[in-house]
Amino acid sequence: MSDIEGVYEDLEADVSLEEFREAVEAKVEQMGGLADEETAAMLIAHEIGESEVGGIADIEPGMEEAKFVAKVISIGEKRTFERDGEDEDGQVVNVEVADETGSVRAAFWDDHAEAAIGELEEGQVLRIKGRPKEGFSGVEISVDDVEPDEDTEVEVQVSDTYAIEDLSLGLSNVNLVGLLLDTDSVRTFDRDDGSEGKVSNLVLGDSTGRIRVTLWDERADLATELEAGTTVEVVDGYVKERDGQLELHVGNRGAVEEVDEEVEYVPESTPIEDVEIDQTVDLAGVVRSADPKRTFDRDDGSEGQVRNIRVQDATDDIRVALWGEKADIDIGPGDEVALGDVEIQDGWQDDLEASAGWQSTVTVLESDSGAAGEGGADSSSDENAGLSAFAGDGSAADGTGTTDSTGDGDSAAETAAADGAAAESGEPADGEELEFTGVVVQAGSPVVLDDGETTMSVATDVDVGLGEEVTARGVVRDGRLEANDVF
Repeated sequence: MSDIEGVYEDLEADVSLEEFREAVEAKVEQMGGLADEETAAMLIAHEIGESEVGGIADIEPGMEEAKFVAKVISIGEKRTFERDGEDEDGQVVNVEVADETGSVRAAFWDDHAEAAIGELEEGQVLRIKGRPKEGFSGVEISVDDVEPDEDTEVEVQVSDTYAIEDLSLGLSNVNLVGLLLDTDSVRTFDRDDGSEGKVSNLVLGDSTGRIRVTLWDERADLATELEAGTTVEVVDGYVKERDGQLELHVGNRGAVEEVDEEVEYVPESTPIEDVEIDQTVDLAGVVRSADPKRTFDRDDGSEGQVRNIRVQDATDDIRVALWGEKADIDIGPGDEVALGDVEIQDGWQDDLEASAGWQSTVTVLESDSGAAGEGGADSSSDENAGLSAFAGDGSAADGTGTTDSTGDGDSAAETAAADGAAAESGEPADGEELEFTGVVVQAGSPVVLDDGETTMSVATDVDVGLGEEVTARGVVRDGRLEANDVF
């Protein structure tokens, strides 16, 4: 075995022996006899090892060169441009390629651009050598050399429309259909060049997950035109990362359009009994009570707002503070909600509390309450609860700087039942036979039903579930319906 073959055997890179020999000979000639074949072979082996990457996820902008195998996902249009000081125009084609670890945009220049348009096909596997750089939507590869690789399989989906779980960092030309879970206001900012930019956010969900969508400049106003609960399609988006999470971005070339499709979104939530302080979690459950919105003054003179709701699942219940624009969401008792990315904090009287800020998602999955305005349905229960939610500057939500200690809120649904009944001029008399239909906002003993106007405490052994609509028939005793039948 020759010295060259010995070095080649130890080389863990996907290059043929013939190509390795040619590279060694070129290195010997380049060094003008200062290195023999073995030394040249070791230098080439080192260079190959430095540029060969395990996958697209390993490619970094600072690398001089990267070699990898990837599948063609999409082929862009050819664009021409003028080069400074040259008569001949340049041309470029952007090709999206991916492997099991991620995706990257590969720029094919001039002759390679012509070949990309005429010869490349989606789903084709390529062996690529190029120079990584930081591009507008992440790392990009400026292609120096490329050839087909028919012997290697790359397990990557080639699709016109993606599911959320299929998205990966660097992916572009993304079309995605999802349920619009939440919208945000439009914010403006100043760029370094003095121009003004605009940005807003949406949150989409499908059967595979949830993702935040960032809309830039001309597309930012779409956040005010689209309504939560509709199905939309993102066209020509690109995937970036923020705070360790993938986001789908839409610039002026992309679009977000309402479509007539059914999309199922089933949130994966943490049981309320399992949450711990300082966690950021997803919760889902039924709204047990809802307080009026409260405003407060911040230290900088601006006005903030907060609204508290209490959400219950099969394991426990928790107070949730809705901050800013989320305090305006139409939510009331009986509504089934999904709360994404809420922060668990230390609340009033050492109870844990969930905080839904700008980064959180609040979605009404099913509304049975008939809630309206900022107070929703009956919200007299736990009426001082809003004072326990603190603003970011440490002052109380009502701006007084103090907390309220007039009630613990542990029996909010029962209080709501009593207050709601008292508020009704036609309050049922003791001993009266009554049939009451409503949504279960508290399961257990007693069961509490809400019909959108009145809450009723029901004594029954029948097993009912939160959010279920049931009818109870029986006799009223001490303001509680002792049910003979529940159906």
